Amino acid sequence: MKMVGETRRPYRMGARSESAAATGEAILDAVTEIFWEQPSDQIRLEEVAARSGVTVQTVIRRFGNKEKLFAAAAGRQSEKVREARAHVTPGDVAGAVANLMDHYELMGSRVLRMLAEEERLPAIKGLADEGRLFHRQWCEQAFAPFLPGRRGSVRTRRTAQLVTICDVYTWKLLRLDSGLSRSQTEQALLEMLAPFTMNAPS
Repeated sequence: MKMVGETRRPYRMGARSESAAATGEAILDAVTEIFWEQPSDQIRLEEVAARSGVTVQTVIRRFGNKEKLFAAAAGRQSEKVREARAHVTPGDVAGAVANLMDHYELMGSRVLRMLAEEERLPAIKGLADEGRLFHRQWCEQAFAPFLPGRRGSVRTRRTAQLVTICDVYTWKLLRLDSGLSRSQTEQALLEMLAPFTMNAPS
């Protein structure tokens, strides 16, 4: 009997751990969906619990409070963005723009929604700041062959120009406000980048 109990215990613990992880993911899925639908200050834990199929007590026990829940959801979303945009070859301008367009076509409107909320919630503000830093680092990596030196005002200005051209607000102006198609928007970005990416600095 003892041997049977010993073989079953790891299985039970593993199943319990998987169940807890699945519950956590369901809660994060629910709060993320609701966040895209309504202002953050209108989101209630009761609604999150109902949509994820658990009780409010479970949500609180798992994440503590609404602020910590938002932080966890924001962190998970940030990781997904990093994974989606991680695959870029330095100097491949067309590939970088295609990567950027894939991201903005899928998440651009949601990123804009998040930025509109960043002053309301510290967790969202933190995610937005991390996103801006990641975007700058991504541009530095993607366009590394076209950036002069390691320091200096010219490099700082050139980096800022590339960051601006590739920013979500530039995508918004071209794609949403001007009504360009995806291919037209992609071409416009390539044309805007051309003066900075035609030749690598010596």
